[in-house]
Amino acid sequence: MMGYPDPFSEIDKLRAQLLNNVEVMTTNQPVEEEISNREILTRIENIILGIVTSLSKDEAPVLALPNRSSWANISFDSAIGLQMSSGSSVSTIRSDCPSSVTKFAQILKILSAIYRLVQSNSYATKRDIYYNNTQLFGSQTAVDSIVDDISCMLKVPRRSLHVLATSKGLIAGDLRYMEEDGTRIDCHSSSAAVAVSSNISGIKNIVSSAKFIMIVEKDATFQRLLDDHFCTKLWPCIIITGKGVPDVNSRLMVRKLWDTLHIPIFALVDADPHGIEIMCIYKYGSVAMSFEAHSLTVPSVMWLGLLPSDLQRLRVPKDALIPLTKRDESKLSSLLKRPYLTSQPDWQKEMELMQQTRVKAEIQSLAAIAPDFLTSIYLPNKLHYGGWI
Repeated sequence: MMGYPDPFSEIDKLRAQLLNNVEVMTTNQPVEEEISNREILTRIENIILGIVTSLSKDEAPVLALPNRSSWANISFDSAIGLQMSSGSSVSTIRSDCPSSVTKFAQILKILSAIYRLVQSNSYATKRDIYYNNTQLFGSQTAVDSIVDDISCMLKVPRRSLHVLATSKGLIAGDLRYMEEDGTRIDCHSSSAAVAVSSNISGIKNIVSSAKFIMIVEKDATFQRLLDDHFCTKLWPCIIITGKGVPDVNSRLMVRKLWDTLHIPIFALVDADPHGIEIMCIYKYGSVAMSFEAHSLTVPSVMWLGLLPSDLQRLRVPKDALIPLTKRDESKLSSLLKRPYLTSQPDWQKEMELMQQTRVKAEIQSLAAIAPDFLTSIYLPNKLHYGGWI
């Protein structure tokens, strides 16, 4: 590794290219600063006013929620990712209909909790809200989904609602910053990672001399990189994992680091449809959260590995490969139909190769070549020679 004349030359070249594109992307900065607490309270008051007006006319109140699960409501912009179209269709939640009356009550309950939080400038977790009335909500996921619905209905970023989600992501490497409450966080130290903050918008004083950020799909691979001192031994870098499908805080953190550092971001995921989909969520966003695309997506993310073509090139042993299931095959063909893939011919080629070979592999399959192949050979070579797409 140390024999390379300049181990960063390809990464530096990529960074220069990305900085050329940055002007285009920074014109689309998130607008959360513009929405004051007073404005949020007014928007909630307007919804309540609508309900009171209906009641005064002896009509059953109805709430209109933008439909967050339909591709028909989504437009694609290569500088932002998937975003909700302005004229998106809505679903109505009626107070006089047995199938939606519970959801109507849940929305009002959470709206009143948000109103109090914003008014008193205090914060609560989604868990706190759930335990406030477990009978009404039934499950934590119902609360999670309604908080997103309200964020979308009020057109307010979720963190401006003063409702925090517990983070599941981990971060490590060449990074120091300060939390909103003044706590100093140092991600360099020890072999233990730092939990991603629950309040990303409050993070300030980010200091890093990292050359790149690497998103790691799985916790097991992330821990392996930590154990092998990947961030200190070879490269000053930052590694982050959302432990599978990323939570919003992990995505906000990647976006925050991109906005602050403007260094290349690579994705290390399994060579399977699920891994590709996870990488696409970081890069282009998801349909359900498309209304917040501006602050969640990082269209500069590059696919570092594990590429389907790597499996052939490295002659990964046959018994480390797994046949695609029917479910994998349908996920793969639906991924290939997504609007963003037309702008990614190299990604398309890799996915078509997976369709042809009908096999997938986990990152751990590289251990079948040699136990330390991932950290000693695969990643150093990929990063040195520009093996990303």
